[in-house]
Amino acid sequence: TLHFTLHFTLHFTLHYKHPPPPLHYNYNMRPLTEDELRTMFTKLSTYIGKNIQHLLQNAQEPHSFRLLKDRVYYVSETLLKQAPSLQGDTVLSLGTCIGKFTKSNKFKMHITALPILNRYALYKVWVKPSSEMSFLYGNNVPKSGLGRITDAVPQYGGVVVLSMQDVPLGFGVAAQSTETTKEMDPSGNVVLHQGDVGEYLRNEDDVF
Repeated sequence: TLHFTLHFTLHFTLHYKHPPPPLHYNYNMRPLTEDELRTMFTKLSTYIGKNIQHLLQNAQEPHSFRLLKDRVYYVSETLLKQAPSLQGDTVLSLGTCIGKFTKSNKFKMHITALPILNRYALYKVWVKPSSEMSFLYGNNVPKSGLGRITDAVPQYGGVVVLSMQDVPLGFGVAAQSTETTKEMDPSGNVVLHQGDVGEYLRNEDDVF
């Protein structure tokens, strides 16, 4: 079950990962606390479910999660070993940004996590060419713009949104299940927008 997966993942991360490098950095990068890990894993599991384990059990190149200011990064241990040589405020990003914690301690997925989400996503939605630009401006995906959808998507399940040519465009939350979607009105929303690659232009100052 998802509850078991989150418990196993959290336990594995806290107790069986290689110990982090000594925290003598002169910038505020640190491992996540147990509560922070639980909050992040809960959000991440919406999109990739049990595949979270693949992020932690990467035999070819072990990775860890680190917090820098309010953002969580997925960082290879090779890069972590080099991190102490970096100087203070010059560190703007390290590894892949998964998302960030809000002031209310909720976790928000970041568009820079899209390659990871696309690789391990449980559910995907493909949009018609006529709806791509609308989504890339931050809008929801209506039934009329739906090209196809993964089977058995649950309502409010996390989905990766792709073009009909399999180009990842962003991610969102399923407004309805796959079965309900088939019977929806063309104007009804299929995907509730959460993030899109258009943010690299619209929110350039906040992406990195």
